Amino acid sequence: ALGDAELRAARRDIGMIFQHFNLLSSRTVYGNVALPLELAGMDKAAIRERVNPLLELVGLSALADRYPAQISGGQKQRVGIARALASRPQVLLSDEATSALDPETTRSILALLRQVNKELGLTVVLITHQMQVIKQVADRVAVIEAGRIVEQGDVLEVFTRPQQPITRSLIDEIVPQELPASVLDHVRGLRAGGVRTGGRLLRLAYAGESAYLPILSQLIRDYGVELSILHGQIDEIQGEAFGSLAVYASGQASDLDAAVQSLRASGVQVAEVLLAPVIEEPVALEA
Repeated sequence: ALGDAELRAARRDIGMIFQHFNLLSSRTVYGNVALPLELAGMDKAAIRERVNPLLELVGLSALADRYPAQISGGQKQRVGIARALASRPQVLLSDEATSALDPETTRSILALLRQVNKELGLTVVLITHQMQVIKQVADRVAVIEAGRIVEQGDVLEVFTRPQQPITRSLIDEIVPQELPASVLDHVRGLRAGGVRTGGRLLRLAYAGESAYLPILSQLIRDYGVELSILHGQIDEIQGEAFGSLAVYASGQASDLDAAVQSLRASGVQVAEVLLAPVIEEPVALEA
């Protein structure tokens, strides 16, 4: 653990972006960005040389003389980002910086943070409960529960292979962890009606190159199994495709086993969904 002096020194290398902007209403856009430099004792010429390029970076050069009450929420957050960059930190800490913004503004702010990360070579740490934010902009993710990191890794790896219950719960909006009831009811109906009773309901999860391979058609051709796609989705993270499928596979048990092994050898995660029988409550009839 760092001592008080070491902690103060470390904080000088961290720029902070706040959820509610925390701008001074009595200062202009320029004045808010210049504030930490003034507190550091820089002269006006040096401040001007530092602030003007930052305002250009965040797209606010034309609004330098406006006050916070005269600009939008997204513009206020851009002021906050420029202010955080003014002291040339090594790390930019973003505390729920987009949670108070509309979706379109959120996308523009995240694009700006990505630009800052790439052009300035600056590490950006995002604190958020919005998984769409992580999916759109992050390279790595750490999941914190009760103050402890319980899972971490590349975003694609964590989203497609979650290990902890809290992680599965968080990413459910991106990668649903349960199949819709309609899909399960459909499979029960097939089995109850004597149609393809020996089949298996499989969930397939894939990422990267396996998303582009004709895997299902190969299974049908090589193993003679029947496959019905019941549910699925595909998306991407940082240009890498990922997704999931629910398929009902039927055929000889040995062929199904071989097909599952082939899928796993291709890098596809396979899990069989076991359906609990639906027990109907007896209905009492009046005499």
